[in-house]
Amino acid sequence: MSASRDRVEDTYELQNDQRLDDLHSKLRTLRGVTTDIYDDVERQNSALDTARDAFSSFGSSLAQSSRRASQAFGLGPGGVKQWRTIAYCAAGLVGLWMLWNILLWLWPSSPPSP
Repeated sequence: MSASRDRVEDTYELQNDQRLDDLHSKLRTLRGVTTDIYDDVERQNSALDTARDAFSSFGSSLAQSSRRASQAFGLGPGGVKQWRTIAYCAAGLVGLWMLWNILLWLWPSSPPSP
């Protein structure tokens, strides 16, 4: 009876060892999965940080451009006044019209042939 009892205990011991090995294998797999998830989260956080920095830089650049445009059009303190901008545009158009007329006067079209 002692021999059969030892065999049953050995069988139980082998089953326990096999189940323990199975659990150990599952734990290794879970550890690998959690490590992969952690690495993926770190990469995504790095990508988000880069995107945040890019948008922050773009925002400050856009704000600076807006300030410069408002100064150029006289909307803010120290900018060119609106009437001055209109006068520059009108003077430019008159200057181009005069240049066109002078060029036409210097190089007249050829007379029609008989």
